Amino acid sequence: MNQASPALDLVDETFIVVPPSTVAAAFADPRSWTRYWPDLVLEVYTDRGEQGLRWTVRGALVGTMEVWTEPVLDGTLLHYFLRATPAGPDGTPKELAPRELRREFDRRARAAKAIALGLKEILEDGREPGVPPQVG
Repeated sequence: MNQASPALDLVDETFIVVPPSTVAAAFADPRSWTRYWPDLVLEVYTDRGEQGLRWTVRGALVGTMEVWTEPVLDGTLLHYFLRATPAGPDGTPKELAPRELRREFDRRARAAKAIALGLKEILEDGREPGVPPQVG
């Protein structure tokens, strides 16, 4: 396995009609991280404030992860990046068979979208399409 390339390279984007600071606040508390990613140990290596966070990842995966909040129109485009490799019990990268790797990628992609859509539902708080976001 090539150590320079992560086995999983996942990108997700979700538009949420609230300001970037509101979306960033959902990730600011480290206690939320264990709720969103219970099998990962995260350590911030770049705190970009309202623009999001970058973490190193340990636990079930070894690599990096990022949430980036980009102001777009009347809301925020939430970008999610995961670049990591599954880890063995000793915390070192382990190689998975192609089928297992695809399963892990799909599981992580569905989990990322579930987090984003859950935040969208909570943060938009019933906002109807075409109605400006609530401020305050």
